[in-house]
Amino acid sequence: WACWKAYLGRPDQDEFRCLAMEVLGNGLRDSRPEESLPVLEANLALIRRYWSHDETCVLSVKTNIAGCLSKLGRHDEAIVLRREIFARYVAIRGVSDENALICGLNLAASLQTLELWDDSTTLLRDQLVPTAQRSLGAEHNVTLTLNKNLAHVLVGNPENTRDDLVEAKTIMQDVVKRRRRVFGPTHPDTRRSEALLSELRAKLAHA
Repeated sequence: WACWKAYLGRPDQDEFRCLAMEVLGNGLRDSRPEESLPVLEANLALIRRYWSHDETCVLSVKTNIAGCLSKLGRHDEAIVLRREIFARYVAIRGVSDENALICGLNLAASLQTLELWDDSTTLLRDQLVPTAQRSLGAEHNVTLTLNKNLAHVLVGNPENTRDDLVEAKTIMQDVVKRRRRVFGPTHPDTRRSEALLSELRAKLAHA
């Protein structure tokens, strides 16, 4: 709130005022998403009024709104917005762009939340993971996160097979090895990856 109050008196088209509004909306998102949403929607309206020529800026705010909708449990609305955002990023920057891949990751997460397992698996396995490996490299954080999400979808699908679990285990063994080397054994993402690998080993032992 302090950041917003500092710039509140400036004209609507002042960039710092607009940025302060975005910071406020994002700051409220995790703890008070019901208060965050109208702030982010007002921020989007402001950007459309004065900076509509900057489509990446518009998409960035839409991404914030989609995240807020997800926090509020409005997943059907969030996924519609995330499909639109991903499609536009791919159209203007190409699927190999890092921001496009992150938006694809958000879309895959929404698909998983709505239990659209096959759609999420196809998006990750056939498009996002191979593209990230080519454009960002196998040890980039986004690539490793996409791989982990693919493994998570394979595990979470209630209709998974033993082959799916074996594939997920193979993926996570590689992810854990790379995270330990690049980020270190105590990094939170390394620990989370190790936990998923342990879960997979236990599932396979009883499959």
